Amino acid sequence: MPAFATFLFRPAGACATALALFLFTAPGRAQSQPLPAEDDLRPGASVTMELKNAQWFDGQGFRSGTLYVKDGKFSGQKIKKAQRHMNLKGQFLIPPLADAHNHNLQNAWAWGRYGQGYLRDGVFYALMQCAEPKGAGAVRALAAAGAQAAGPELVFVTACITSPDGQPLAQLLSEEPNSAGPKPKPEDHIDKTVLVMDSLEQVEKKWPLVQARKSEALKFMLSRSESPELHADPKQFGRLGLKPELPAAIVKKALQDRLLVIAQADTAADFNIAVLSGAHWVARLPGLFFFEGTGAESYRISPEMAAEAARRKVAVITATAASELFRMSPEQLTKVRAQQADNLRTLQAAGVPLLLGSDLFNGSVLGELRNLDRLGVIGRPQLLKMATITTPHVLFPKRRLGCFEPGCEASFLLLPANPIHDLDALSKIQMRVRQGRVLGAG
Repeated sequence: MPAFATFLFRPAGACATALALFLFTAPGRAQSQPLPAEDDLRPGASVTMELKNAQWFDGQGFRSGTLYVKDGKFSGQKIKKAQRHMNLKGQFLIPPLADAHNHNLQNAWAWGRYGQGYLRDGVFYALMQCAEPKGAGAVRALAAAGAQAAGPELVFVTACITSPDGQPLAQLLSEEPNSAGPKPKPEDHIDKTVLVMDSLEQVEKKWPLVQARKSEALKFMLSRSESPELHADPKQFGRLGLKPELPAAIVKKALQDRLLVIAQADTAADFNIAVLSGAHWVARLPGLFFFEGTGAESYRISPEMAAEAARRKVAVITATAASELFRMSPEQLTKVRAQQADNLRTLQAAGVPLLLGSDLFNGSVLGELRNLDRLGVIGRPQLLKMATITTPHVLFPKRRLGCFEPGCEASFLLLPANPIHDLDALSKIQMRVRQGRVLGAG
């Protein structure tokens, strides 16, 4: 099992393909330089701190007292000559947020364009799913400074398996706007950007391609597996996923290599296959969008399958907010959200672990948190715990994140109000500290 986990694409054609395309391909000449950030959130030097009248989130509510920071961690000893003395009366501290599903920091251009946006929103940790290895390598180099880096700490999934007509090929083959080069062909990406498998024999034969990626996890695509006739429809090329008999074989091979396995499931039938195959995580809640000719019943997770997921300790990444990126009527969006709420209730009742992830290219996990709050299924204390404690722990389990006890990393956000009572406080961050370094301090 990889270090970042100890337990436990959206369909093409509905949103702008240009956005999805850039996630997987190297930028063109016009995009070779990062765009300027709105403000500089590079960290200052690590300092000692005395935080009087602090109120900090502990996973259920807020505790109060005085906190001390030394050498980038919280300290249990009083600091006599702290470099920063702060009276935080009336203010609130929460740990930084994490995003377990995104794609927008997967090459150097993206890091320069969006990296500081994560910090601006208080998101210090993220998982990039289905990154192209070369692009991920470039970002790793930029992010290697750790606490010094002007962007979040990242985990990458660089081994992504789909069918010959599966996601994300439709996005990858969409002609890039303003591109002077030829339109991409399938062979430009098959077994290069993504790995393609269409039979049990290919799983065996192509497994060395997975191993060569040296990925921190593996992801496979399932989409509308209950409708095999769609594979004969040219309009669905690049929008589907693996044959139902392949995931179990893929998981078996992945477990032999101690890889964590993430399954994308667009429908309830996909979810069933993902759970029964032995996948550790489901990349997003089924029902992000209702495909043409389908209704809520195609996306409804059964109580029995939810119970099986809980028994197997399968974690589900929420990723509900990206529904807003799809073209649908307000009435349809209302139905989609109602089904999302229904699935969340079913998963919660069964005790399925939930992780916070957004799948928002041009937003952040704050949008996901707000959408979940709007759905009204998960209480705010639990939402905050998912965002600031549960998800960071899963991404970086060997580190003491999301806590304020002595020895925990001194990374936190200072808010002007209690976010349990006023969720908008998350958009009014007054100070960001990462490992004892104030961001934006020079």
